[in-house]
Amino acid sequence: MKIVACIDSFKGSLTSQQAGEAVREAAAGLPIHADVEVIPVADGGEGTVHALCAATGGRVLRTTVTGPLGYAVEAEYGILDATKTAVIEMASAAGLPLVPEPLRDPMSTTTYGVGELILHVIRTHGCRRFVIGIGGSATNDGGTGMLSALGVAFLRADGTPIARCGRGLGELATICTEGLAPELAECQFRIACDVTNPLTGPNGCSAVYAPQKGADAKTVALMDAWLARYADLTHAVCPAANAAAPGAGAAGGMGFAFCAYLGGQLLPGVELILDAAGLDEQIKTADLVITGEGRMDGQSCMGKAPMGVAACAKRHGKPVIGLAGALTRDADALNGYGIDAMFSIVQGPCTLQEAMDPNTAYANLRATAAQALRLWLCGRGYAL
Repeated sequence: MKIVACIDSFKGSLTSQQAGEAVREAAAGLPIHADVEVIPVADGGEGTVHALCAATGGRVLRTTVTGPLGYAVEAEYGILDATKTAVIEMASAAGLPLVPEPLRDPMSTTTYGVGELILHVIRTHGCRRFVIGIGGSATNDGGTGMLSALGVAFLRADGTPIARCGRGLGELATICTEGLAPELAECQFRIACDVTNPLTGPNGCSAVYAPQKGADAKTVALMDAWLARYADLTHAVCPAANAAAPGAGAAGGMGFAFCAYLGGQLLPGVELILDAAGLDEQIKTADLVITGEGRMDGQSCMGKAPMGVAACAKRHGKPVIGLAGALTRDADALNGYGIDAMFSIVQGPCTLQEAMDPNTAYANLRATAAQALRLWLCGRGYAL
């Protein structure tokens, strides 16, 4: 009997790997033999590097790059040795948690460190394939900081470089791509992107996301106009650039930068990560699939990792059990998206802090998984 445990992290409590191990331990306590394949998973956001490295035997490494405020930070990245693929979370170099709340201002933040991280991976490890999660950014610079680190020149009217932050867009007069690192022509960039916003306009990155990063109404209007001019200048040097494309406004314009300058492909985060983890091959031969995350509700069907796992399982006709720290009243909507049965792991009345204690969460998940497995086995005719 083969069980695939592919559970997203219980943020603040358990990693994806730990959640899977709790299921493995639960199965080991039953009077049947079951091979439990633990496949860590993420949706392209926090935990993507660790999940993919754990799922594929990759390595998690660190290097120093420029952080969103211009100071040095230690950024994590992953190397999947079997395919020479690098895994990067943009937030590790330019994420909102790296900026103290009083200092949050997309005029002042930069994606420069993301470009440094890409170059480091290329020149240190020889990677030419990239999986990049762009969630959780602190920036709205259109990716100009990242591209500057990669060799693109963004210049003022007097020929000097613009500031490497969102404010620099207001100074932009010309763009020169002659200095772009030559190795990039050999690289493939697959970008985990779950938003469909264009670069500019009422649904663009400035209007929708910049306020979350510290922008006021005046800043939003300025940055939207600057990004529109940036898009026009980009089109002159990259004719295929499309500022209106779905996802161009992701991560403060990083979606636009990757597609226009680096030939990047924007893909749903869950699909991209599950493909890189090789989940489909594992599920083909499974008898049961167990997935879940910290909270499952009626909105979990919109790009969340458990739904991607369930969709993959249903393509192969496999039953799916969902386990979560919390199930809301509308969570039963997920039964229509491939989750056959769901269980909350909380064992009794407690505070949120108590429920999220890692040791408590692990024990609760293990106990609930054991009971769910017993029920499933009884349905298959096993006498327990």
